[in-house]
Amino acid sequence: MINIRPIQESDKEFLWDMLFEMIYFPEGAEKPNKEELLKNPDIYKYLNDFGLRKTDSGFVAENENNQLVGAAWFRLFHGGNKGYGYISDDIPELSIAIVKEYRGKGFGSDLLKALIEKARKDGYPSISLSVDPNNAAYGLYVREGFKKVGIVDTSWTMKLDL
Repeated sequence: MINIRPIQESDKEFLWDMLFEMIYFPEGAEKPNKEELLKNPDIYKYLNDFGLRKTDSGFVAENENNQLVGAAWFRLFHGGNKGYGYISDDIPELSIAIVKEYRGKGFGSDLLKALIEKARKDGYPSISLSVDPNNAAYGLYVREGFKKVGIVDTSWTMKLDL
């Protein structure tokens, strides 16, 4: 059974783990040091002071044993501090990751649907993301209706109109 619930203060450390998991590395590539990578300002801003902005929102997924197995959140960025999937100041960018052994079991789909519904309820016109088209999550985004609107390096910026 999958349980999706809003992010709580006690989930913050898990969110940092998920931020690291969210970053795509090609199969066989060596991952950099987690602590060093998460200190990179372009990465750190995705969770720095998360929850202090009233526009921050997100969910975690728990398995049948109430173990955290995934997280999804969105945050607004602005033109002077763009995220990788930035489109405009009024479109939140989503981040989503699932613990490796729980991928492909529906957790990502349920989290994404909850996040899309929250963005819709909050009145956002769209929601965006950045994904490498070789990432397995790309198929999930396409199934949910996201469309490619740009390319930055090897990643695609995708948007779902709400």
